[in-house]
Amino acid sequence: MFAVVRTGGKQYRVHPGDKIVVEKLEGNAGDKVTLGDVVLAGDGGDLKKTDGLTVAAEIVAQAKGDKVTVFKKRRRHNYRRKKGHRQQHTILKIVAIGDHKAEKKAAPEAEKASPAEASAKGAAPAKQKGKITPEEGAGDIAGKPTESPAPSKEAEANPPAQSVDAPPKPAPSKAEGKKSTGEAKTTRAASTQNAAPAKGGAKKSPKK
Repeated sequence: MFAVVRTGGKQYRVHPGDKIVVEKLEGNAGDKVTLGDVVLAGDGGDLKKTDGLTVAAEIVAQAKGDKVTVFKKRRRHNYRRKKGHRQQHTILKIVAIGDHKAEKKAAPEAEKASPAEASAKGAAPAKQKGKITPEEGAGDIAGKPTESPAPSKEAEANPPAQSVDAPPKPAPSKAEGKKSTGEAKTTRAASTQNAAPAKGGAKKSPKK
């Protein structure tokens, strides 16, 4: 059932259980309010008489609307005025329209039963919001473990460390050292044979 109620110079279409914001009404949170100015009422597509029909509501809270800036100016007169305003509102909860009250939603049986009873019956306990089970946190899909980035072979993962007692490598002899230095000199000489002349070479004498 619905009804169109007039209050504060405005009209609101309401159903039992709805919350509306209207112009300020006297009262505190939790007080009962009766709206008697019912313009229209009906149930589905059928209209009903509004004679003596009232809407019962409850004050949820007294609040204020968004701030509105009021600015006035008169040019060439050095006149400027700036003010702010927040309209006072009342939040109402519609309890009933006439004898028609809001229908209470029946809670599912799984939520009514305690976790101990659910486990005794064999039903899976309901998941709590905001909590992730270890199976879900293990991977993108529950039941599929994530792949390890480390190598599977133990030898690749843990290479054998060099022993401290191993004998040091023998130092190269003098003859081998001379051969290596001689080879280096020949390679350097060969590389410089085809090199371009230096920029700072001897300059040509000027023509007389």
